Amino acid sequence: MQLLINVIKCFLPGQSYHHKNKNFWQVIHIDLPLFLALFCLALMGFMILYSAGNQSLPLVKQQATHLIIATIFMLFFAQIPPETYKRWAPAIYAVGIILLLFVLVTGHINKGAQRWLGTGAIRFQPSEVLKLAIPMILSYTLAKVKLPPDSKKITLCFFLLVIPVILTAKQPDLGTAIILAATGVFVLFLAGLSWRLMSISALLGIVCLPVLWFCMHDYQRQRVLTFLNPERDPLGAGYHIIQSKIAIGSGGLFGKGWLHGTQSHLQFLPEHTTDFIFAVCGEELGLVGIVILLAIYLVIIARCFYITINAQDTFCRLLAGSLTLMFFFSLFINIGMVTGLMPVVGVPLPLVSYGGSAGVTVLASFGILMSIQTHRKLISS
Repeated sequence: MQLLINVIKCFLPGQSYHHKNKNFWQVIHIDLPLFLALFCLALMGFMILYSAGNQSLPLVKQQATHLIIATIFMLFFAQIPPETYKRWAPAIYAVGIILLLFVLVTGHINKGAQRWLGTGAIRFQPSEVLKLAIPMILSYTLAKVKLPPDSKKITLCFFLLVIPVILTAKQPDLGTAIILAATGVFVLFLAGLSWRLMSISALLGIVCLPVLWFCMHDYQRQRVLTFLNPERDPLGAGYHIIQSKIAIGSGGLFGKGWLHGTQSHLQFLPEHTTDFIFAVCGEELGLVGIVILLAIYLVIIARCFYITINAQDTFCRLLAGSLTLMFFFSLFINIGMVTGLMPVVGVPLPLVSYGGSAGVTVLASFGILMSIQTHRKLISS
């Protein structure tokens, strides 16, 4: 509704954006460079998904519906001023924790994981809400004190972070739990956490690895062992990553050609429309296609860092920076997983892999970034 009001105001007498030295996109709170980069990424994603899905138009139409809904969320989130996010941060975090608790009690079970709420075709993962709530609440907490934060604030942030991470890991959803934990660490890092404290924390984490190993599920331990040596079980646990590396390697410089991949079309490559869609890009478009895809991602990340650097206050800088690093980290995990540099944890390729909930979260985060950028301009002028 706010977007509609903003658009109408542009055409009312005396309300023209030219009179205020603002262009149309600033008035409706859309950062045009970021929006165009996201549009290019979506177009390339449709092209890759069409081939990965064996030229299935219904699949592409469903993905288009998902992205349209996600874009509506992005436009809505872009209209909300950063000050409102700051005020709502504790409430959004509390709602996210309550939803995670509901998941453990009444959540839907699929493929052995209890991660979803909702009925029928309308289902969502509450852990996606925490991808926005955690950077908000930590930025809210740290923005009220002088940085770098003292030990009390760091301890408070630790407890605010560890609760949703544990609840998400119990679903189990190790991939999302890792992203949530990393997002919290990113906020603390941007707040000026000392290298000494980070080194001590990393050392403690290494010491706790044996305990973590025994707390993991059997399939999670199997994934780690497979990462270390995929060839130990080439037809079982190591099959996914071996086929993925074969697909990427067989693409060469220019690839086999769009729609001419064999690993995905002949069903050798598993999950080729979701987690392993990057391998389809490598096989069909080759190194050139991968470079083009990564270049689009790089433009998006660079623009987000520009927004972060020019944010108007501490809360906005911490929030924008952590959302940017979360996007980069998700991209890094997926590519590392598909190329065998990291264990398989089930993290989709942002805005390219088929899916709904993850796309809504990603574009909602970009809506927040656009809000930080466009409202900053309104205030500073």
